[in-house]
Formats: sequence, C-alpha cells, structure tokens
Amino acid sequence: MRILLPPSETKRDGGADAPLALEALSFPTLTTAREQTLAALGELSLDGEAMKLALKLGPRQDAEVDRNRVLQSAPTMAAIDRYTGVLFDALDAPSLDAAAREFACRTVVVHSALLGLVGALDPVPAYRLSHDSKLPGLRLKAHWRGPIAHVLDDEAGLIIDLRSEGYAELGPAPVRPGSVYVRVVSIDGTGRKRALNHFNKQAKGRFTRAVLEGRPELDTLDELLDWADTEGLSMRLGEDRSPTLPREAELVA
Repeated sequence: MRILLPPSETKRDGGADAPLALEALSFPTLTTAREQTLAALGELSLDGEAMKLALKLGPRQDAEVDRNRVLQSAPTMAAIDRYTGVLFDALDAPSLDAAAREFACRTVVVHSALLGLVGALDPVPAYRLSHDSKLPGLRLKAHWRGPIAHVLDDEAGLIIDLRSEGYAELGPAPVRPGSVYVRVVSIDGTGRKRALNHFNKQAKGRFTRAVLEGRPELDTLDELLDWADTEGLSMRLGEDRSPTLPREAELVA
C-alpha cells in the first residue's frame, strides 16, 4: 500500500540531519530528474528578483529566496516533519509513536515539485518550489510526468492518491483496480455534495494519521472502504468518470 500526499508551500526551518544527499532518498530512478531540477533552481537562485517572479513570491518573502540559495548545504529532516500547513498540521507527524512512523516509512510518499516522490522519512531540506513554478529551461509537468508515472506503475498493491490535481498531473497514478484518487466532499441536509478547500486538506491529514495509527494492511479498494467504515470514516466510491482515469473515492468530511 502507498499513500500519496501533496507537499505544502510552508515548511519548518532547521533540521538536525546532514545536508541533502540524493542517494539517501527513496526511488533512485528519479535521481537524474532530481539533479536537473536542483540545477535549474540553482540557476534561478542567481537572480533574486527573477526567482520571486518565477515562484510568485511577494516583497516580504525574501526568506524563501534565501532558502533556495542554500538548500544543498542546509540541514535536512524527515519529509513528513518538514512540511507544515493544514494537511500536515492535522497529520501532526512529530507526535506519532515509533510504530506509526515506521509504518509511514513503508507506506507514505510525499510528492515534491523539487525532488519528485520522497519517502515519509527521507531527509529533505527546506525549499520553495510549487507544481506550477517556472524554472529556466525546464517545464515541471513535462519533466516529472513520465518518470513519476513509471515509478507508480511499478508499485504493487493499493495506491491511495491524496494529492491535489496539480500534483497528480505531474505524475499520474496508474489506472488499475488497486489505484484510487480520493476527493473530500461535504453533504448538506438536502444530500447535495460540494468539494471542500481548507477542510479538504484537514480531512486528508486526519485520514492519513488514522491509517498510520491503525496500521491496516490493505491490498484492495474494497478493503480500504471496509476499514474506513470500521474506523467511523465516511468513505464511498465516487462516480466512475473515465476508463482512462483512476477510480475515485469520496471522503465525506
């Protein structure tokens, strides 16, 4: 089983681990693509104003530029501890016990625009780059789509895709019975559904924490739905939109 998480714009500073070492990251087939994004971001870092424009940074976000300039020598920490924001605050990875973190190491993957797919406990630095950022000579969607899709195609078992659509487009999950894209919805008193924004991220974080604390061994979509029901989580199959897209499940918040 793999749980795919989006990253977040916000990240914790600092870290106690050594600087970024690509050989320490999961999914080594992505190493060349990682080297290329690091080189392109390094080139962009030579011009602070150009970087602000490319990364859509405001006048008070000079610290983000500084992060990118030193990211290859900066300290690292586990990916699920590095990211903050609504989803990761709800997940609250630093408070997980050792067994839950070990389960995260085996199951959780974060999709970084800079490094591609990284394991939950992979050591990563603080950086600023989004799925829609513009790098010199490199289009992130074209750059990552093929390599990440190949990695996910090779993954056996259930894939639970909690990424935003922007990141899912940077590396689509395979279309097969054991692959599901999760949408968070709310249902009002009339039965009408609507998609959520802030609470979408919060629900995904809480869902991921529930999986890590429960540590279920899930191999199929049916097993996922059954497990969610036993945990008091409202999850159901969504509409089958297209045979060329992964099956959708709706998590009701």
